[in-house]
Amino acid sequence: MSHKNSITSPFNIIVIVAALGYFVDIYDLILFQVIKNPSLESLGLTGQALTDAGLSLMNYQMIGMLVGGILWGILGDRKGRVSVLFGSIIMYSLANLANAFVTDLNTYALLRFIAGVGLAGELGAGITLVSETMTQKHRGYGTMVVVSFGVLGAVAANLVARNGDLFPGF
Repeated sequence: MSHKNSITSPFNIIVIVAALGYFVDIYDLILFQVIKNPSLESLGLTGQALTDAGLSLMNYQMIGMLVGGILWGILGDRKGRVSVLFGSIIMYSLANLANAFVTDLNTYALLRFIAGVGLAGELGAGITLVSETMTQKHRGYGTMVVVSFGVLGAVAANLVARNGDLFPGF
């Protein structure tokens, strides 16, 4: 790609979408750890069954991320990274929304697997797009913006976990 066609500002639509996607990605991973046990308790699990189910859900999500990393990498090369970026964000967003309506452990595990597949595609596609579309001089700044928003996702999840509300008082 010639520098004439490269994006020079670290604040372009690709950086913004990748940053917001990574924010939600990290937010989900952290918040799931916080709500996992209460959500399993609402399904009637206690004691060792709760612990085992929580570990099982994490395993399903991690297996999904492994599968997703491979799948999205191949799709990114064949269909384009923009499609992967938006497709992965849509996939994990829908899976996480569906998690709110879970009534049994099998559905919960399936949705965590699907969320994991989706979560795996966002960062790889986003950072690759930032690197491919920005000049060498600016791509470090673009990457920094994306990663910084990911960290803010962890902060937001922590605030929600502590207060039950991201913006208390509003």
